[in-house]
Amino acid sequence: MPGLAIGNLDRLVRIERPVADEQFDGAGSGSWQTVAERVWCSIHDMLPSRGEKIANGVDISTRPARVRMYFRTDVSSDMRFVETTDGVDGREMQIVSGPAEIGRRDGLEFMVENYTPAGNAA
Repeated sequence: MPGLAIGNLDRLVRIERPVADEQFDGAGSGSWQTVAERVWCSIHDMLPSRGEKIANGVDISTRPARVRMYFRTDVSSDMRFVETTDGVDGREMQIVSGPAEIGRRDGLEFMVENYTPAGNAA
């Protein structure tokens, strides 16, 4: 497969989509629904260089990364990825751009950043 070698897909993620709270007073308190479990992908953190930050408009403080996976039609930019290791949830990443098609429906590439919910974390 040009541009997407199977050996590079070495991480597992769960793909989730947002579900809005339907209650009158539930604004901002939605949940996440699983779209797919155990999706093989590659995750490459972007290197923190000033030139890259200025040239691409990337805010390094958000820990941006590129995620590549086989082509799918059920992933959109309002979703998120949750990296899983041995069944334990790890890094949560919101999609900030993409999907970009690799080759002729060989794969997809997304730009992501660490997901942090809005508001006071205390």
